[in-house]
Amino acid sequence: MSADDDDFEDDLDDDEASEPVVTIEVNGLSLFTHHGVSEAEREVGQRLVLDLRLEVGECDATITDRVEDTIDYGEVCQVVALVAQQRSYRTLERLCSAIADRLLDQYDAETVWVKASKPEPPIPLPVEDVSVEVFREADG
Repeated sequence: MSADDDDFEDDLDDDEASEPVVTIEVNGLSLFTHHGVSEAEREVGQRLVLDLRLEVGECDATITDRVEDTIDYGEVCQVVALVAQQRSYRTLERLCSAIADRLLDQYDAETVWVKASKPEPPIPLPVEDVSVEVFREADG
C-alpha cells in the first residue's frame, strides 16, 4: 500500500464521520392571496404558488429520527400561509422578503430561498407564470 492509498483511506474515514447536511424543500404551496400592484389584484385576490428551500446544515434528526430535532415542514407551510395572507403587498419581492425574514427569525436555518409565482398574472400576453425569488442568509 502506498502513501497515497493511506491518504485516500483517511479521507474516507473523515467523510464517514461527518453528519449529512440537510435541506428542506416545499414545492407548489398554493395559497389564495391579495397581492399586486393594481387595486383590483389586491381587492379580488388571486392564487400564488410558493416554493421554499431551507438549508438546515447538520441536523440531529438524521440520528434521532425526531421531528423536534429538525424543522417541521408542515409548520413552515402554516407560517408561510400566515405571512402571505395576513396583509397585502404590492410586489412579490416584498412578499418573498417578508416570508424569508420570518422563516429565518423563527427557525434555525442557515439560508432560506423563497419563490412566489403568479400562475395567472394580469398581463395582456400569454405566459405560463411570472415569479420572483429571494435568497437570505442567517446573520452570524
